[in-house]
Amino acid sequence: MKNIVLIGFMGSGKSSVGQRLAERLHYRFVDTDSLIEERAKRRIREIFEDSGEPVFRALEAKIIAEVSLGEGQIIACGGGAVLNPRNVEALKSKGILIYLKTALSAIYERVKNSGGRPLLNVPQPRMQIEKLLSRREKIYEEVADLIVDTTGLSVEQVVQRIQRELGEKITS
Repeated sequence: MKNIVLIGFMGSGKSSVGQRLAERLHYRFVDTDSLIEERAKRRIREIFEDSGEPVFRALEAKIIAEVSLGEGQIIACGGGAVLNPRNVEALKSKGILIYLKTALSAIYERVKNSGGRPLLNVPQPRMQIEKLLSRREKIYEEVADLIVDTTGLSVEQVVQRIQRELGEKITS
C-alpha cells in the first residue's frame, strides 16, 4: 500500500486531515513535526531558537528519509519539508503527494493565535505568511500528485474529497 503524504503550508490542515484519513483507511498516521520533537526531546520552536533552522531542516530530512521507507501510512509533513528535493524524492518513492491548498486568509485565521510557529515570530505575521506562501506555493504545486483546495471545507469534506480523488490509487 502506498503512503499518502500531505503537504502544504502551516495551518492547511495536514495533521487534522491526516489523522481522520488514517482512521478511515486504517493506515498508520505519522506527523513528521511530532516525530522531530519526540526524537530531539525539544519543541520545534526551541530547536529554531537554540540551534537555528538549518539544524531543524537536517532533523526533518532524517525523519522523512526514515518514514518514507514504510508503507500504508498517512504522512503529514511540515510546511517547509518539500523545499528539500531529497525529501520530495524520498516521499514520492512510496507515496502519493497531496497538496492541501489553502487561501492566505484562511491560513492566517487558523494560525494567528498559535505561539508554536517559529517562522511567524515576527512583528507582522500575516505579511510573513504571504511572503513564505508566495515562495512555496509553486513548489507545492509542482511536486504534488493531487491538489485539494481546503479553503472553506471541513476536515471531513477534505477527507471525502481525497478518498474520492484517489480511489484505486491508494491500494496500487
